[in-house]
Amino acid sequence: MNEVAFSIDGRELSAPAGTTVLEAALQHGIYIPHLCHHPDLDPAGVCRLCMVHVEGKGLAISCRTPVEPGLVVSTEHPQSDQARRVALELLLVNHPPDCLGCARNTRCELQRATAYIGVDAERMKRLRRTAPDRPIDKSNPFFDLDHNKCVLCGICVRTCDELQGIGAIDFAFRGFNSAISTFADKPIIDSRCVSCGECVARCPVGALAPKRSLPPAREVKTICPYCGVGCGIHLGLRGNQVVGVRGDRDNPVNRGSLCVKGRFGWEFIHSPDRLQHPLIRRKGRFEPATWDEALTTVAERLGGIRAAHGPDALGVLSSARCSNEENYLLQKLTRAALSTNNIDHCARL
Repeated sequence: MNEVAFSIDGRELSAPAGTTVLEAALQHGIYIPHLCHHPDLDPAGVCRLCMVHVEGKGLAISCRTPVEPGLVVSTEHPQSDQARRVALELLLVNHPPDCLGCARNTRCELQRATAYIGVDAERMKRLRRTAPDRPIDKSNPFFDLDHNKCVLCGICVRTCDELQGIGAIDFAFRGFNSAISTFADKPIIDSRCVSCGECVARCPVGALAPKRSLPPAREVKTICPYCGVGCGIHLGLRGNQVVGVRGDRDNPVNRGSLCVKGRFGWEFIHSPDRLQHPLIRRKGRFEPATWDEALTTVAERLGGIRAAHGPDALGVLSSARCSNEENYLLQKLTRAALSTNNIDHCARL
């Protein structure tokens, strides 16, 4: 792809043709405040925080302005500074100020943009009016929707539509009452939402947040165990306790996307009901056993059934949670060791 030469704040840069000014700036380590931009989504130009000044053209929305040969961009022009400040103030005057208690604290794009642009505390006091007080939608078992913290960036709407193809949410109502809503403004649990959490992962503020959210001390890169697709994940850990999961954007299988099980189904790991050793039924009760004892018992009983009733008396059901290699070995065991073709897979049920 052809490289285009341009400049930002006096720095001579280059980027592939078709790249937007915002994307090019971020690629070269130049921060331009933004809320509605996400690399996975088509640019929308909703928040107006990414305003820049282009020589010879005036103010421009950097997330929708492609780089051109000889383009001269200023991110700190008085006109763009004023436009960004006004756009930011309009967001902050009705935004809840409880940043310390927010699940997105220190990871909030609005917080970051505010720190970068700066605000006049006295001016904000004069502008601030009664903040919206809509009830928090806690109907979903995995995440909450707090309309009061929403900045109407539309990332959740575009994620649900462009990436997931579900369309469970959209913009609704007008003016001060504008909000992200399900059809007929029903609780999100009663909508078409499949709880994949893709909107939660991309929300730039605390409007969409997991019910259980603790920042990890470290992360471990691994593969999701729920099915044989092989989605890459990063397990967030505190000590030896898993506290969260995020998708691996570098994994070619899922490229960061996850389903509801992969994103929210990790709590079984530390469940007190999880089996930690084999159990053998003796006199109607399950009793702990060693792996050698359990495997010997299984082999003896399967061999006894085959000897007494023939190999077709046996059947094996495989699991989607096994890898392709594990499923291959199971069908090999079924056909070669048990001498039967009675094997099926739970994905067909």
